[in-house]
Parts: sequence; C-alpha cells; structure tokens
Amino acid sequence: MNALLIAALALGGFGWGYRVYARVIERLLGIDPGRVPPSVGRYDGVDFVPAKNWLVLFGHHFASIAGAAPIIGPVIALSVWGWLPAFIWIVLGTVFLGAVHDFGALALSVQNQGRSVADISQDVISRRAKVVFSLFIFLALILVIAVFVFFCATTFVADPAIVLPSVGLIPVAVLVGMLLYRFRVKGITAEVIGIALLCVLLVLGPFFPVHLGTHGLKIWIVLLLIYAFVASITPVHILLQPRDYLSSFLLFAGLIIGYAGLVITHPRLVYPAYIQYKGDIGMLWPMLMVTVACGAISGFHSLIASGTTSKQLPSERYARRIGYGAMVAEGIVATLALIAVAGTFSGRGALQACFAGNGAGPVGAFGEGFGFLARPILGPYGKLAAMIILNSFILTTLDTATRITRYIAEELFHITNRFVSTFLIVLAAGWLTWSGQWKKIWPVFGASNQLVAALVLLVLSSWLLARKKQVLYTFIPGLLMLITAISALLLQMISFIRSGDVLLASINAALCITAFLMVGESARAIVRYRGRPI
Repeated sequence: MNALLIAALALGGFGWGYRVYARVIERLLGIDPGRVPPSVGRYDGVDFVPAKNWLVLFGHHFASIAGAAPIIGPVIALSVWGWLPAFIWIVLGTVFLGAVHDFGALALSVQNQGRSVADISQDVISRRAKVVFSLFIFLALILVIAVFVFFCATTFVADPAIVLPSVGLIPVAVLVGMLLYRFRVKGITAEVIGIALLCVLLVLGPFFPVHLGTHGLKIWIVLLLIYAFVASITPVHILLQPRDYLSSFLLFAGLIIGYAGLVITHPRLVYPAYIQYKGDIGMLWPMLMVTVACGAISGFHSLIASGTTSKQLPSERYARRIGYGAMVAEGIVATLALIAVAGTFSGRGALQACFAGNGAGPVGAFGEGFGFLARPILGPYGKLAAMIILNSFILTTLDTATRITRYIAEELFHITNRFVSTFLIVLAAGWLTWSGQWKKIWPVFGASNQLVAALVLLVLSSWLLARKKQVLYTFIPGLLMLITAISALLLQMISFIRSGDVLLASINAALCITAFLMVGESARAIVRYRGRPI
C-alpha cells in the first residue's frame, strides 16, 4: 500500500479530531478564557509563571510528553502484529482517548488552582483515593527518572556526536529565557537567536564528539542526576520553558522533513500489514494498546498537563490548542515512525536483524527508516538527525519528570522545601539507576502507565458528575483503558508466575489491587452523585 494514502488518512482523522471533536470536549469541560488561571492567581516566580505566549508553552508541553515513547511503542507493535493494527489504534486512540485524557487533565488542574489530578481526587472521590493514587504515581515517576537517566547516558556513550547539541541546548535555553523574561526582548528575536545557536550546535556536534573515557557511562549518570536536580528547582521560565520550546523546533523540523521526504519518495509499505494475533509479547488485545502506549494514550501525559503545564497556562483560551493539540501532534509523530519503518523493512527478519545489529533496538530502526525518508533532503545525515532529535526529547522528559515528582512529593508528604524533596527524589532514582534495579521493574511500566490513564479518566468523570455534566466522553474511554490495563497486568502476572519471577508477579498483583481500590472509591463517588446525567 502507498504510504501517502496512509499518511493522508491519519492526518485527515487527526484534523477532524482537533477541529470537531475537541470543540465538543472543550464545551464539556467548561473552558472559560475570562477565568484567572493559576499561573497568574498563584504566581510565585518559580513554578507558577504564565508563559510568554501560548507557543512557548505548547513547545514545553509537546516536548515533555513526546520523548522517544511515541516512536518506540509503535515500532515494537508493528514488529509483532503488523502495521495496520498499530495504525488503527494510533488514530482512533489519539482522537477519542489520548487527546481527551490530556485535555481533560489540563482543564481539571487549571480549574482547581494548578493542583495535580491525584490531589484533586481527594475532593471528587476520597482521601484514600488521593493517597493510593499519589503514592502509585510517585513511585512510577521515580522509575521513569531512573530509566531516562540510564537511556540518555547510554546514548551519549554510544554516539558522542549527539552530546554537544543535546547538552549545549541547556545554556542556549537559559539565554533565551533571560532574553524573554529579564531583558524583555521580543519573542521572535529571542527565538531567532535560540534557533540560530541550536543550528550551530547541530552542525558542530559531529566535528566535536564528547568522549568521557572508560567510565563514561557512570560519569554521565552522575551528571544527568545533577542536571535533573538543578532543573527541578530552577524557576520554570529560566530553563524548562525555553529549553522545551527550542527542543520542539527540532521535532517540528523532523516532522516537516520526514513528511516532505514521504511526498518525494512516496514509498510503499513493504512490511506486512497484519502478522498474527498472538505474538512474542502477548495477544493483540490488550498488549498492542499497552505497547503503543504514548502513541495513542499515556497516563504520563496527565502528570505533565496537571503538573508543569497547568501552572504556566496564560489563559484557558489556549487549553484546547495545548491539551488536545499536542497529543494530536504526538499521533502525527507516531504515524511517521510507523510509516518510516514499514516502508523500509520488508519483513520481521530484516527488522529483528536491525534491532540486534545496531544495539539501539526500535530507536535504531526508526533512525534507519527516517534516514531513508529524509535522504532526498538530508542526504546521509538523516539517521544522525533522528538520533539527535530523539535524545533531546529524552533529556526533556527527564527534567520535567523530576519537577513533577517534586510536586507530587510536596502534595503527598507535605515537604515544603523544594531542595530537600528534589534531593530525596534524585537520590532514590540514582539508586535505581546505579544498582540496575530499574531493569527488573521496567517490564511492568507499560501496563501501569495505561492504568494511570484509566484512573485519571475516572477522576475526570467523577469531577464532571459533581458538576452535573455529561460523562460518556470520559467514562467510556476510562472503562476501556481500565479493562485493558488490568487485563494486561493479569496476563503479565500469570507469565511472571510461570517463569518464577516473584518480584514482578508481586508488583503486578500490587498494581491490580491499586486499580481495584481506586475503582471501589470511584464507584462510591458515583453513588454519591447518583441521579446526575450520565
């Protein structure tokens, strides 16, 4: 099948979702541009700071939710079940589940003084729900920090040419932040300066690779943990906002080049559309949804939306653009990853050989595919460009995740000193990274991430019920994801029991218990709101 047709179908579906369906959700959520947002009402110069303009915040939000996940998940799903099931789920999941979930979490937080979804669950469900949900998210985020530190350090060691552009973006971002907020330079001027310096770094990267010797991996782990600490406590408009905004230009450039290359080369999708129902990592349902994850819906996105984004939104006027629009943009990224790989590799054997041959797994396969699409524009540098873009987003997700974990710690444990809370978080994540314990726990993260999405949709439904609003648009997706996530966890638990892995089986059991506790608390809340429209 011609890849252009698949791209057109995806873009048409995403366009309809943003132009039509998102407006329905916008009315349901009661978006009011005249309401004072938390960024203004609770301004503190550190966390609550209105973005200079909505594009800056869109860049931060998009860069934070994207990372490498919308590429890794779809590529793995394609390799196991074929490109067609993954394509269908990416489009439908993004429009009707993922974007609604992200938009709803942002609106919920903005209309509740910038609090996290977990904290708000105490008001709309119960105190017990807040404690269970917050503790689960807190532990999951520490795992995320540990994993992203390791992956980022590994890529720096494996490809020293990407270090200068990735790390050099940090001082460039600080400069742009100072220009925008301290020296009141016009936005377009600061952007041009930042982008120009970023382009210089991209050009210089291959000529000045950074090697840290035989202990490079350990050194990078320590340096990245220090960076995560500093990024979490630094005022958001000094580093986080401008850094993520500049990073988003990398991904936008990658998207433009990728789709332009698609128009020029218009390849056929040579990879099988459908392979099997039961693959190496389980059945198509529920495991495909769990595997694609961020390419269609991700609970982690709600933590960004109700964590950093809601505290920077300058007006609810932009909530749909950022909450729903950024997830649509991520769906476009996932579609490009799917097309790039399916148009490059002719079968499972070739793809698996790529996974094993370059040591980079799905990221390496995407690099090969993107390099093929971008060859008419970038020549032989397409794969390098793809790796630089991906690594910059891994780093972005790392610093945002650390800041959000601090927010959860402050809400859950009432730690008011941001230096203390961040130090404890980095210490715990550092232990997981250094000891390698994250490798034992990571296999259950995919299903737990989808479980977070389901629980957020349940909290959102309870909030809408309390306001006497229609809840079908959030309750049905929440129920679907709850059944999917619990089914995946149970299937994984059975597999772990059979293999004798007591640790992972116990973690899966604990996650299932968490889900059932939240469902029970949510059911009690629904009974309290009985008689309201459903």
